[in-house]
Amino acid sequence: MLAYLIKRVLIFIPTLIAASMLVFLFIHLIPGDPAAVLLGDTATPEEIAALSAEMGLDKPIWQQYLSWFSGVLKGDLGQSIFFKAPVLSVIADGAETSVLLALMTMFWIVLLGIPIGIVSATFHGSWVDQITSGLAIFFASIPTFWLGLYLILIFAVGLGWFPSSGFPSVSDDGGWTNLRYLLLPSLTLAAPNAALIVRLVRSSMLDVSREDHVRTARAKGLPPAKIAIKHVFRNALIAVAAAFGFTFAALISEAVVTETVFSLPGIGRLVVQSILRRDYPVIQGVILIIVVLYLVINLLVDLAYARLDPRVSLG
Repeated sequence: MLAYLIKRVLIFIPTLIAASMLVFLFIHLIPGDPAAVLLGDTATPEEIAALSAEMGLDKPIWQQYLSWFSGVLKGDLGQSIFFKAPVLSVIADGAETSVLLALMTMFWIVLLGIPIGIVSATFHGSWVDQITSGLAIFFASIPTFWLGLYLILIFAVGLGWFPSSGFPSVSDDGGWTNLRYLLLPSLTLAAPNAALIVRLVRSSMLDVSREDHVRTARAKGLPPAKIAIKHVFRNALIAVAAAFGFTFAALISEAVVTETVFSLPGIGRLVVQSILRRDYPVIQGVILIIVVLYLVINLLVDLAYARLDPRVSLG
């Protein structure tokens, strides 16, 4: 196990270097000058050139990259051009919203996706299976912005049960009760993802149910519920575990539309605003952190495979 972890960490290093180069290059290929965006339309060419020189944007791109990456190695992602603050602190301000939103969404995905998937597989071919499968396809096909707007219209505007936008920190007045601001956004994100988990659990369980050890359990006369949970779902969980890992990472990095619809101060909205402002350091920092997150989750998924399936060897 230790040798495997060391090997994976060593693989992380060239992956991060390559990712940082690509991120830095592509970000700087975006049309527009950060100095011009920051100063506005009334700025003169001399003022723009002076600000570019002050921010180091007049240097060759390879020098800019080496300067930025040397700071990354020291844990410094640079200074935000727009906020005039360290990138890490800017990202940290939005991280609370994105992480809590992802955790709440995962809660709904687990609560809805797994039980419905088990029921659908257990009653394969019946009217229950047809209804659950149809609903799963329906929710997987719904655009998140459309669902979010309708949830706001019904539960925030019509019934007045939940707030329609914004998210005060749990450290502000209200504490953890402020999580009610994330209920509608988390349901919006959970609907298509839970539908995919339903389909994945169903198909994985149907594949496992055809294996010999399940036929043996049925021949022994074991109760169907015990067979479904202990013998079928437990083995199907191996494929589902990988989906959960990458779903969590995707929820943090791909919740741009939902955060925009509900006006949430999260990472996704921060990236969109930073692109419009040409705030290179913030964009580079967020993408690099997301790359690290995917690498770590990929490692955790591999470890989960070995834990769930003794046949998998981490060599």
